[in-house]
Amino acid sequence: MGFALSPMQLLSNTFPPQGAIPKRCSMEGENLSPHLKWSDAPAGTQSYALICHDPDAPLALPGSYGFVHWVRYNLPATICELAEGAAAGTEGVSDFGNPGYGGPMPPPGHGIHHYFFVLMALDKELNLKPGLTLWQLMTQVESHVIGMNRLMGTYQR
Repeated sequence: MGFALSPMQLLSNTFPPQGAIPKRCSMEGENLSPHLKWSDAPAGTQSYALICHDPDAPLALPGSYGFVHWVRYNLPATICELAEGAAAGTEGVSDFGNPGYGGPMPPPGHGIHHYFFVLMALDKELNLKPGLTLWQLMTQVESHVIGMNRLMGTYQR
């Protein structure tokens, strides 16, 4: 993705920036999506899209964007927070092949993996159908992104 970061802020009460994602938010635990909150969205924001990916995944194919753990979109501009396990918006399909959040589950002993939660502010409500993959979503939102930022957390088994 060739998007530049904007002043929009993305934080979590579940883990600090560059901090460890708790086990309850992993596939080893309850597989709860983490709490996320954002602020300073650009003027004209009409909706949001969110992804989470792990660029350290050993099965990432050349030219891919790592392992995609979450694709969520159609988030209304009226919200600026998702609680742990929240169900707002529309779920896309992760690289696990399932809709919804799929928490960290790196191979044992593979070291620390980095999970990037990327929030995109969009200039339009797109009302996209459920079940889009990351690349299908990006095709739809790319020309509508007016701001974005990310939050990185880590996980290790």
